[in-house]
Amino acid sequence: MKNFSPETIKIALTTISFVGLLVIIYFIYRRVYVLLKRWVLKTPGKLDDFMLDLFKIPILWVLYWILIKIYSYVFLSELTFYSALQHISTLLLIFTFTWVAIKFVSLWIYFLQSKLDIRNPDNLSARKSLTQLEIFRKVAKTIIIIFAISISLLTFEQVRNIGVSLLTSAGIVGIIIGFAAQKTIGMILAGLQIAITQPIRIDDVVVVEGEWGRIEEITLTYVVVKIWDERRLVLPINWFLEHPFQNWTRTSSNILGTVFIYVDFNFPVESIRQVLPEMLKENPDWDGRVCNVQVTDVTQQYKEIRVLLSSSDSSKNWNLRVKIREQIIDYINAHHPDTFAKIRIQNFGGKSFEG
Repeated sequence: MKNFSPETIKIALTTISFVGLLVIIYFIYRRVYVLLKRWVLKTPGKLDDFMLDLFKIPILWVLYWILIKIYSYVFLSELTFYSALQHISTLLLIFTFTWVAIKFVSLWIYFLQSKLDIRNPDNLSARKSLTQLEIFRKVAKTIIIIFAISISLLTFEQVRNIGVSLLTSAGIVGIIIGFAAQKTIGMILAGLQIAITQPIRIDDVVVVEGEWGRIEEITLTYVVVKIWDERRLVLPINWFLEHPFQNWTRTSSNILGTVFIYVDFNFPVESIRQVLPEMLKENPDWDGRVCNVQVTDVTQQYKEIRVLLSSSDSSKNWNLRVKIREQIIDYINAHHPDTFAKIRIQNFGGKSFEG
């Protein structure tokens, strides 16, 4: 022990006892967490489960910070680097409260989202609220993080002095930053505008860039569209304010779909009107609102028959149109096989041929 100073021995003993207490606190906390987890699993709601998992690490972090604060004050207050430890402790406290604040935002958003029924076919109101909550959650987290970083920087004396000297050139710095961040700020403002006006919402069915898909995610800077074949189309959020696009569920999830059939002039259209109700009666994707058969166009070779059908949402309407198209083709093949659209060719001898 002759080679070690009393200060070194004190630091070593304090460190060993501190690490030992960290381990003890961890195992005690782990045991309490397991008991609470068993208890919340027996409760009917899921909010307490989410809350327990959400604050699992932040609570342990707070306990560790309290231990660090006590140890540094009781055992290390006379050391030369005590002020540095106090500064580190202050920074840890700031980031801990930032972490807890972000978790509280997530808990609040989860509580509001739990009241929304997004699985309901007529979920327009729920999707509107969900879109607003998702965007405002990201805005709140961004503000909390910026606020925490600002407070942390103010704890450094050098930064405060630099800040005072920069006040004289704040106008120039502001202009430079404004030009540099113009695009980013524009996208963030576009995200807030979409959250308020809602030209698109989460789970909306849209057609963008010639692709059919659903809005899967909306952030402050970009939107993810899940294409029908599982691809993802990622677009900057201001794209939806600057370009036209189709929104099939803007006012409701109900939708009309069309099936076009091209037949010869001698095909009896009334026959489809008679058999179509029977086809639809057996199809669960038809909502019973619209069932219409009309001749919508005539050319020199064929007439165009449009079958108009309704469904509660676009996915069901797609399946409905596919099924009814198959059934109508099978019906024509079985009862009027010679009435599909033909191309007529007439030669110079006056004879005509059909193909």
